[in-house]
Amino acid sequence: MVAVENLGRVLSDLFQRKGKGTVREWKPLGQEQDGCLIIGWWLELQTEDENCHKLQTYIGKYYHEGNSLKVLYIINSLVNVVQASVNASDTLLEDEERYPKAIGREDTHQTMVQFLYRKKGATAPEKLLMLIHQDSISLHHVQLTRNDKDQWTLNGDPPYESIVKTFCWAQWDCVHQSLYYIHYRKPQISVEGEEKEENQEEEMSPTLSCLQFHDEMPHETVLNIPLNLPQLPKSVDLPCDFYEDDPIPLRIHDCSLDLQVITDPKGIICICHHYLYQPVKAPVLDTGSSEELMATVHFAYSVTLLHHGSVIHCVVPGILWSQARSMKPTFMLHGDHHMLVFAPGLFAHLLDIGLSHEPCCHVLAGPALPGVPGHVAQLVPLLPHCESAITLDLPSLDLVPLSMPPSHLFEAFRDAAAAESTDDCLAILHYFLVHVGDSDAVSQLLKTFLEKPLRLNVSQILQEMLVGGAYASSYRTITSDALPLLGLLPLTTISRITNIEVKINRLTMSISQETLWNTAMMLLSPQQRLVPYRVDLWTKLWDHLAKRNEKDKRRFSSSQVAEKLMVSLVCYQPEALSRSSTPLSPGASLVGSGAIADMAAIAGNRKGGFADMLPFCEVESCTASKQEHVISVNLRELSMHLLKNGSRQTPMNVHVVATRYVAAQLEVSKHLCAMLCQCAGIDSYKEQEKGFALIDQLDEDRRNVMFVLLERYYYAIESLAFPLPQGFTSFFTYLGYRTLSFSMFLQYLQRSVFELQIDVMKAIMADTGDSKEGVKRKLRLLLFLPRSRAKRLLNQWTHPASLMLRAREHALNILSGVEGAQARGHPSQRTKNIQLGSKGLAAFPSADRLSPLDTFLNLLTAKANLNELDFGLLVEATVTSTEDFL
Repeated sequence: MVAVENLGRVLSDLFQRKGKGTVREWKPLGQEQDGCLIIGWWLELQTEDENCHKLQTYIGKYYHEGNSLKVLYIINSLVNVVQASVNASDTLLEDEERYPKAIGREDTHQTMVQFLYRKKGATAPEKLLMLIHQDSISLHHVQLTRNDKDQWTLNGDPPYESIVKTFCWAQWDCVHQSLYYIHYRKPQISVEGEEKEENQEEEMSPTLSCLQFHDEMPHETVLNIPLNLPQLPKSVDLPCDFYEDDPIPLRIHDCSLDLQVITDPKGIICICHHYLYQPVKAPVLDTGSSEELMATVHFAYSVTLLHHGSVIHCVVPGILWSQARSMKPTFMLHGDHHMLVFAPGLFAHLLDIGLSHEPCCHVLAGPALPGVPGHVAQLVPLLPHCESAITLDLPSLDLVPLSMPPSHLFEAFRDAAAAESTDDCLAILHYFLVHVGDSDAVSQLLKTFLEKPLRLNVSQILQEMLVGGAYASSYRTITSDALPLLGLLPLTTISRITNIEVKINRLTMSISQETLWNTAMMLLSPQQRLVPYRVDLWTKLWDHLAKRNEKDKRRFSSSQVAEKLMVSLVCYQPEALSRSSTPLSPGASLVGSGAIADMAAIAGNRKGGFADMLPFCEVESCTASKQEHVISVNLRELSMHLLKNGSRQTPMNVHVVATRYVAAQLEVSKHLCAMLCQCAGIDSYKEQEKGFALIDQLDEDRRNVMFVLLERYYYAIESLAFPLPQGFTSFFTYLGYRTLSFSMFLQYLQRSVFELQIDVMKAIMADTGDSKEGVKRKLRLLLFLPRSRAKRLLNQWTHPASLMLRAREHALNILSGVEGAQARGHPSQRTKNIQLGSKGLAAFPSADRLSPLDTFLNLLTAKANLNELDFGLLVEATVTSTEDFL
């Protein structure tokens, strides 16, 4: 059992200091704009007659931050007060029992009252809202005067005006002084030419509207949005069985509709709706009788994000009706970018609903949140809202801090990894990469996931780390005037239209997302307001939607770069391509001048250098670097995409954003490679060797784990067209050579996974002996090399097979006219002073001087000059051919 603070005990301790008596019951009656709670309680006083007890009803204000209680009103009888409101100066208090009776309204419908807030002096009339369910909403003007005893009194019956007719649901937003309500309207759009059938009732569609109140001006309607609410009665004549009193936040409705609007001053408006429904076919549980199957329902909720013009749906099937009917989920903003949806005993979801990007990375976790006791039933957030908000459990009056800390997300990540729920793992990674920016937490998550490196979804996790890490690095370094271009950069690997399914505690939860049609049409534009363009919640919402709808922004996709690289790398010849001919950003060579390091320093995410953490040296042995080629293609393609889709952005901003993003790609690639090596047990700071020498001294287990991880890393890099660290290609190839069997190693070569650069080929050639099997392996490997690279290695291989191959290559070039044409007119520098008849005839003597060698040399001299022939090579190869070396 977790010890939590109880509001009833706190209030009892405070009240005992003020008076005597026994408190019977504490009841929350409302919450005002300044965060104070309106509290009601019954006090039992013992009179002179010991057998007679007097009951009084108290109403007061409680401030949680200052832990203070102020008595506002005392009724000398037992009154069931369900809701109350007090004006800003604490001079007037209305509750359901007194005020409606004073104006002659006696109604069985639920009634609530709420004072408006104002900035003027106390002499101005107070404004009081009266909400009567299924009846009307009226605004009363209450004038207060001081009497001779310096007390505030009412001036006659307060006048009032009706502002809303029949409604079925309403909510008061005390922070922004807005009133949301649902009413029924006729559909405005009808099919042209369609005749109405006789005796057909005209359907009424539910509509959510909002009234914005002002201090010095009349109220105005700022929102009219049609709703699609399951289980909402289509007729206003269908009453519900009972009312539920919801004073925090102040809502008035019957039991048929559980809906709540959550707002944030930055322009965030979320319409949260919880509902239950019985499917056509009952869901099947793992165990249970047929009666239990029939008694289950679907527990569902939806969150309409007006600022994004989309709606999120979540369904949890197979919940027992006895449990679901009393379960109320809590909707609460969590930080600047998320909403926490918590259903006690069922789930805790963290929805990505912030303004920084479109909603796409939602975390679906289990119900156990730290600090939340198991007996909580209905938690309501209290003002002020913060990341670790204080919630009130209405049945028990426990004050429960509600949040999803990093430790709980770590646990949710482990559970998702064990259940192979890739989408959940990606969403949690996105949370720490993009929204928190905690590299240590990301490393911890990666190590947890890679405890089983043979999982099939390892590459997907690595792709998310690359894409999310590059976006986060760019986001933190881009200037404010270039921020609109962030909406065009790759954000995550999670698809917005993908339905996510997660299985937790034998229950399958599914979440989906839809796009609303033209949300801006449902708002009052800034020029139509009473005070045009006054900055408030609604103008910010309008601006967000305007930016979103300016153009159908399409984020840059790395797949298009990967496709172009597949074509260009076929023609890529590192041995022949000069660095100066590589397409680069304007300026000097990107690699040779060290511009990558400068770009990374500008990006600001280089914390001490990832090069020192890598298990190999960042050195390429070829003339032109493949890394340079990949970076240049990314830079060119991203710049073109930003220019085409970035509205009203200067080329300078485009170049800065593209350059920093490409630099971030390289740095994230290096960082991830270093992290994977650490997960494999390779700490570059502790190892004495690097590169090939490090691989040679590793034991078999660590070598196998390292190869599996780097293989997934290589696939993730290639599929996203990210640049690899220099030196990785040779290091990975040699690691595969020492890890795999030779036949498997050849298969990797055939499929272009491994690249035989000159440095790794030298190491493999030196490691492979000159036995018959070793010679065959070397010859098989040489077949995978370009002609020029193979020739260089043959020149360094002192073996008869090398001698024969070089001689055949030389003879082939002479007979085909390659060397003869090139050398004709240009004396060769390698002229051999070997006579035709000396060594050749001595090797194969014959009376007629017609040995096969002499005949072949005569054929060569007919095609080329004597100074173009390497007689020594040809004769030595001929002699060697008689030996048995294969």
